[in-house]
Amino acid sequence: MTGTETEPDFDVIVVGAGPAGAAAAYRIAEQGRSVVLVERGDAPGAKNLSGGVLYGRVLDDVFPGWVDEAPVERRITRHVTTFLTADSSVGIDYASATLTEPVNAVTVLRARFDPWLAGKAEEAGAFLMPGVRVDALLTEPGSDGDRRVVGVQAGDDQLRAHLVVAADGVNSFLARGAGLRRKEPSNHMAVGVKAVLAMPRSMIEDRFGVVGDAGAAHAVVGDCTLGIGGGAFLYTNTESLSVGVVLRLDDLVLSGRTAIEVFEHLLEHPGLAHLLAGGEIVEYGSHLVAEGGYESVGDLVADGFAVVGEAAGLTINSGLTVRGMDLAIGSGLAAGDAIVEALSSGDTSAAGLAGYRRRLEEGFVLQDMKTYAKAPKFLERTGMYGDYGELAAGIFHDVFSLDGSPRKHLVSVARQALKASRVSVRQLVSDGWAGVRAL
Repeated sequence: MTGTETEPDFDVIVVGAGPAGAAAAYRIAEQGRSVVLVERGDAPGAKNLSGGVLYGRVLDDVFPGWVDEAPVERRITRHVTTFLTADSSVGIDYASATLTEPVNAVTVLRARFDPWLAGKAEEAGAFLMPGVRVDALLTEPGSDGDRRVVGVQAGDDQLRAHLVVAADGVNSFLARGAGLRRKEPSNHMAVGVKAVLAMPRSMIEDRFGVVGDAGAAHAVVGDCTLGIGGGAFLYTNTESLSVGVVLRLDDLVLSGRTAIEVFEHLLEHPGLAHLLAGGEIVEYGSHLVAEGGYESVGDLVADGFAVVGEAAGLTINSGLTVRGMDLAIGSGLAAGDAIVEALSSGDTSAAGLAGYRRRLEEGFVLQDMKTYAKAPKFLERTGMYGDYGELAAGIFHDVFSLDGSPRKHLVSVARQALKASRVSVRQLVSDGWAGVRAL
């Protein structure tokens, strides 16, 4: 991997073969530009634990019929949101076959899905280079005296290009090296602990009320995180479950607990134990998650450089849905088009790459980020991690507990439960209004 200062090895180097990097490499290669997709793992997806829900409509125009070709697990037809207390659960269960025509979301295991998407980039002409760890950016003075990115350093080797794309995840040291990302405050970061539990297909279908290739996605808040800001998730795969907790870093530190302790509590919680019983853990791990939302999205380009996906802070946690892969793919496609445009014009400076952000703003990626810009602040409110679950449980207990005493109207039951709870009317109104504005 040696080059000269005048002749680049490739038009573009993409670092990271996850959904963002693979989408960018595909878009660049299909338009006839030379691109290398560098991946530090032995294969794309090798470093990714478990999987999640992919809202895959972004792929419909790129790979028509992709859902029948890609290694997806199940097509999500059921979304369940649950508030847990120590001994009860209150949930909202939405199920509809209309979510499959067209397919709205699927569960994927990244160790299977990432190689498929990277393979599409290879078919388009990208050169996949696995097992290579990039250590730093190569920079040189530009014509204006400012330094511009001209390649990457990998061990003793250098690889040069007109442009470098950072798709190296939430801890993107390349984006920091280019001066595009700052150290995020702890309330903008979360610790995720998740696992894959092997389970027979028939057992999954019986327990989660799905058949065939249909699947369910569960979002859980409350006692599952022991009152710590965050939540839990449970997704059905073909013959396994993806389960985990996401805990806001600042709140976790204040609690004095460990993420593993909270995760083990989740697995044993009576509100979920009946769904998890008999599952065998076959994968297990922890990683950081970006939670800052739109506030964490800063500059996306520098001279000879662009950043995509989670490395750019492009994630959304609305409380009801957690999104990352669709935003990653959308940003990779947008960056790819902007990069080809910049290469064609001969201007690969930050100004020449301005089309990248414009495309994100015109499309769903930044528009959705702006829509949910207030969600991170709303999710910092403490009530939903304990008090509101207790309040809801109290209301439904009184509704369904027929003890022989005269019944009261629901409004009276709710008023009495509110009076007995730790939630004040002022807090309820404030949080309710904040929720309306955020979500």
